[in-house]
Amino acid sequence: MPAGLIALALGGFGIGLTEFVIMGLLPEVAADFRVSEASAGWFISGYALSVTVGALLVTAAVTRLPRKPVLIGLLVLFIAGNFLSAVADTYSAMLIGRIIAALCHGAFFGIGSVVAAGMVPAHKKAGAIAIMFTGLTAANVLGVPFGTLLGQHFGWRSTFWAITVIGVVALLGIALMVPATGPAPTQGLRSELGAFRSGQVWLSILVTILGFGGMFGAFTYIAFTLTEVSGFDAGAVPWLLVLFGGGLFVGNVLGGKAADKAIDTSLVVILAGLVAVLVFFALTASSSIASLFSLALMGGFGFATVPGLQMRVMHFASTAPTLASGANIGAFNLGNALGAWLGGVTITAGLGYTSPIWAGAGITVAALLVMVAAAAAARRRSSAVPADADSEPRKAIVA
Repeated sequence: MPAGLIALALGGFGIGLTEFVIMGLLPEVAADFRVSEASAGWFISGYALSVTVGALLVTAAVTRLPRKPVLIGLLVLFIAGNFLSAVADTYSAMLIGRIIAALCHGAFFGIGSVVAAGMVPAHKKAGAIAIMFTGLTAANVLGVPFGTLLGQHFGWRSTFWAITVIGVVALLGIALMVPATGPAPTQGLRSELGAFRSGQVWLSILVTILGFGGMFGAFTYIAFTLTEVSGFDAGAVPWLLVLFGGGLFVGNVLGGKAADKAIDTSLVVILAGLVAVLVFFALTASSSIASLFSLALMGGFGFATVPGLQMRVMHFASTAPTLASGANIGAFNLGNALGAWLGGVTITAGLGYTSPIWAGAGITVAALLVMVAAAAAARRRSSAVPADADSEPRKAIVA
């Protein structure tokens, strides 16, 4: 395994930690700045919106630049944002720090996916992308609970100081271990935008929004489900989320391996599995034992889609994959917002704390239907290509 993939994973770990650890520290942060919980919530929603904007605008701004220096620059931005968060003495300064850190998120994972795929042979590209995203899943499994404990014992600022240090280490790792990417790409922004003429790129992005929206529709309000329906004590929730994070980690690895064999087939199977898990969870949420299995499986099936969806977008935007890859990272965050909004609507309507899980299952069914249609269209396109002109990447997509 190329050492550069480890450096990319470490960068992903730091970015994932920045995104998610604030959830466990929100009460302390709100109390320190003397703002309401709703106002403190902008440290989360403002970050997510900034990720979506950065995934498109920042990526578009750097399409002509060599990718390794861009990754280093993005980590400088990440370090600056977390440093500002650590030293912020006002609510506004903290929010600005969060926004600055988030601007690198989408571009880092989008460009990093292209760089990771370029380090390995064609039949291992999705697996390489999965390794990079392992950092993001590890942030959920290990980083968030320990980052929360650090912040609770030594003050929330200590967590952001630790993240800043992680960013510095990741920057050094990428500088030393990621191979140079050669001269600046010649396609430019116009060619990158041309990749969006592919209907398959748009279908893949739509599956990303709906598929991740389904999982996060259930996950956003999972603490209420676990305490009010499954009967767990509130103090157990952070450790139950470690179980969910473990599912993310395993699903990411296995999803990458499956996508390297047949992207479309694996995505159809995984999305169908996610629908089944969510329905099972909704039906058995009152059982604490069943909820444990559902929580782990929801994370596993939900994140198993990530390497395949990212690779699929890059495949159909193969002549200019950078901006499309970044746009798909933004799509994951749009899915998060969609699922959280729809889950909130169902709770507000008085449908109970299992209703977000049912809403997530419904959104995932839509993702599955779009994926089946996209796979069928890709298969028809492949059949129209003469056998001697067929390429291995196309076979991997439609197998």
